[in-house]
Parts: sequence; structure tokens; C-alpha cells
Amino acid sequence: MSVNAPPLPRIEAAGLDGWMVRLFERIDEDNLAWISALSRECESAFGAALIDLVPSYTTLLVVFDPLQLTPQAARQRLSERLHQLQPDEAALAGEVHELPAWYDTSVGPDLARVAAHAGLSVEQVIECHASVTYRVFALGFAPGFAFMGLLDEKLDVPRLDTPRQRVPVNSVAIAGRQTAAYPTATPGGWNLLGRTAAKLFDREREGFSLLNVGDRVRFVPVERDTFVNEGGDTTPVNDTTTTREAS
Repeated sequence: MSVNAPPLPRIEAAGLDGWMVRLFERIDEDNLAWISALSRECESAFGAALIDLVPSYTTLLVVFDPLQLTPQAARQRLSERLHQLQPDEAALAGEVHELPAWYDTSVGPDLARVAAHAGLSVEQVIECHASVTYRVFALGFAPGFAFMGLLDEKLDVPRLDTPRQRVPVNSVAIAGRQTAAYPTATPGGWNLLGRTAAKLFDREREGFSLLNVGDRVRFVPVERDTFVNEGGDTTPVNDTTTTREAS
């Protein structure tokens, strides 16, 4: 496997205890191999001074202990590791997950609006969303929340102007060219298409999260009865918030 090398990375200040390494400008699956490699190198280079690593689609945030390492020294270590960086191609060999998903306006109240925005029927929106195998690019926002892409360009719909105060657990949603399934009930501004029966976050599971960075995910449409038999919750979304598109 050959992956595209990043352009000249930029190291940007992120407070007194962090550096943001911007490796790419565009979202691409190949980015993962480089971001994963840099994460591994940072663990080695920073040792006990490393506080956190936050990978994203195109960047890696490196947070360090300023009592153990000055910002200048931390930047120097990053520069040295970037100079010799090689892609971690194993990062592209994550697990494959098939998530059963019930697409219905009762649990996916934005289906019709997304269809109108895209110039498609609701059935075509479902088919389009379920036809792609998505890559998990990052975890964040809430425990077990996996940012996945890339969504078909036809379904590139902005976030809601007014986020919902409560998005039900396991809601399948899209925003921009991203898709996700909410592992817990939280506020959220993504467009809801349906709901999965998969248990995305489990405190009894090692690592808690079903999905991890580098994994591949496919949403498999199921009928209501199958969804219920697999443990899915059919409680309709109580939509009291405005769902206008962002301007």
C-alpha cells in the first residue's frame, strides 16, 4: 500500500501547553497513516511530559506538561520527529463494522429536509448514505462519538442553525461530509436520518467505544421489526427545536 506524503507540515501554537501540527489541508483516508505515525512518535519523544494527543482529519494536537518541557523544547522535538516521519500503514487496517440502521422519519426527522436539499427522494438519501463504507477519522465530542467520512457529496448538508437540546442515543446523523452515530443522548446539531441498534459505548467493554480511529463502518438498512429484535429503540424524536439549515 502506498499513501500520499503530507505537504510541509505546519506547527501552530495552541496555548502555553500545546502545539497543533497541521499535516494536511484536505480530508483523505491516507491522512490516517501519517497522523497515527506522528502520534506514535510523540509518545516516544515526549514520554512522561506528554499529557494528551488529539488526532483529527488533518491535524494532531499535542498537549504537554509545561512544568517538564518548555514550549520551545516541545516544538523542537516535534520538528525532529516530523523530519523522519514514515506512514503507519497498519492504521489503515482497522476493524470493519456493520451497524444495523433503521431509517425512518420518526427517528430521523431530518430525512425529508436532507432529501429536498439534495434534490433526491428519501429512499435515494437512504441508499446513498448506506452505500458507502466510512472510515473513522477521530473520536471526540462525547465518549465513543466517532467522526466518520467521507459522505457522498450529494448529501453535503450543513449543521442545523439551532442544535437540538437532546439527540437520542444511537441516532444516525450527517453534517457536511461527515456522518456519525450518537453513543449517548446529548445536545447536537447534526441532521438525523435514523437510528442504529448497535451499542456504541459500553463501560463493560475494553476501551468502552465500539469504534476506534482507523476502523471502517457500513450502515446496513433494516426494517422496523428487525431493528426492534436487535434491541433498537423506536421512541420518536421529540423535536421541539427549530431545524432550519445553517446559513
